[in-house]
Amino acid sequence: MKRIVLTCAALLLSGQALADDCANANTQIEMNTCAAEQYKAADAKLNETYQNALKRAAPTQRDLLKKAQTSWITLRDADCALISSGTEGGSAQSMISSQCLTDKTNEREAFLASLLQCEEGDLSCPLPPAS
Repeated sequence: MKRIVLTCAALLLSGQALADDCANANTQIEMNTCAAEQYKAADAKLNETYQNALKRAAPTQRDLLKKAQTSWITLRDADCALISSGTEGGSAQSMISSQCLTDKTNEREAFLASLLQCEEGDLSCPLPPAS
């Protein structure tokens, strides 16, 4: 129980734990709902960036990007299952899981967005620069 309280406190104190909209969440249900909404927003942003990356990728790169994304989703889900396992069956489990999913989704979105910022001549960046 102490671990759950400490985990929740750490999440609440972190800058990314809950957005300003969720600052007034007082119950676990409200916090769970806010965390789920944050994940939903992060996922929508990731999907938009992913679609833009697919459009920019050369035909031979699209399959590689799809494979990388599918593999990343599997890893993300496994990592977040591990992270939230400490709260298995508890009322905070969905919040912990959603926050993990949000954090990892934001990281992936930032990575894909960086691929859309390739400069001409950067051989380490696989996507061609915007025309």
